[in-house]
Amino acid sequence: MKKVFYLKTCGTNKKIMTPLDLSDWELREIKSQPVTEAELEEMYNKTKSYEALFSKKSTQIKERGIDVSSLKEKDFKKLILDHYSFLKRPVFITDDEVFAGSDKKNLENLNAFFDHQK
Repeated sequence: MKKVFYLKTCGTNKKIMTPLDLSDWELREIKSQPVTEAELEEMYNKTKSYEALFSKKSTQIKERGIDVSSLKEKDFKKLILDHYSFLKRPVFITDDEVFAGSDKKNLENLNAFFDHQK
């Protein structure tokens, strides 16, 4: 399995995805097709954390007056399922791994994965 969950209007997503060969990956635009609970569970089973999949940069945090430091795992799950912007992106899922977000360490791991695939 190889899936990418991304937001087509996000410049960072485009910058990350453009140099990669995604020809045999299933691409899923999360605004038009939000992540399902089953898909989120699949991600959770690999990360063991909803917080690791949660975007703390979502504009919805401020709009809704959310105190992220008070959230528990079930809250992260509920919010991700409630609005697409709460999912870190892009999210690359393989049979064994999940690469979520645009932080430096994640991108290093993602690029190493793609380099290894060549």
